[in-house]
Amino acid sequence: MINIFKETEAILEGHFLLSSGRHSNRYMQCAKVLMYPDKAEIVVKEVVEKIKDLDIDVVVGPAMGGIIVAYEIGRQLNKRAIFTEREDGVMKLRRGFEIKEGERVLIAEDVVTTGKSSLEVAEVVKECGGEVVGIACLVDRTVGDIGYKVFSALKIDLETYDPESCPLCKEGIPYIKPGSRK
Repeated sequence: MINIFKETEAILEGHFLLSSGRHSNRYMQCAKVLMYPDKAEIVVKEVVEKIKDLDIDVVVGPAMGGIIVAYEIGRQLNKRAIFTEREDGVMKLRRGFEIKEGERVLIAEDVVTTGKSSLEVAEVVKECGGEVVGIACLVDRTVGDIGYKVFSALKIDLETYDPESCPLCKEGIPYIKPGSRK
C-alpha cells in the first residue's frame, strides 16, 4: 500500500496544519491516490477485505475527503453510498440523503487522525436512528481509542504536535493547511 502512496506522491513533507488543529511534518494527501481510479480501487479493496463480513446497509462519508472513499466502498460492496456536509459549521445530511431508523452505517474517510469528522458523522447517524458499525479509511493515523473500530488500508504513526509546542513553529517555518475543513 505504501508504494501506491509513494507512486502518486501522496506523502508530503513540510509543516502542515491538520484538520484536527494539530501540526505535523508529514501529510497524507489521499486525493493524490484517489485521482487514479485504478489505484483507488486497489487501496479501497484492501479496506473492503477487512469489512466484508460486517452487516452494512449504507456507507456515509463526510465531505470532502470521505465522498470518493464512501462511493468506492459502496460500489465494491454493492451498498448505498451517501455523504454529509457542513452547513453553517454543522455536519448534516443534505441533497435528499437519509439514514433510516435501525440502518447499520459504515463511516468512510480518507484519513482518520483524531476522528473529529467521523465523530461528527456518527452524531448525524445516531440522530437519524442509525447504528455506526465502524469507521473505514485509507489511512489510519489514530493514537488510542476514538470510540469505534477503525478499518484501514494503511496504519501509520506520524508525529503531530500541539500548536503551542510545535518545533516547526518554533523554527519559524510557516505551515500550510492542505485539508478540507475551513
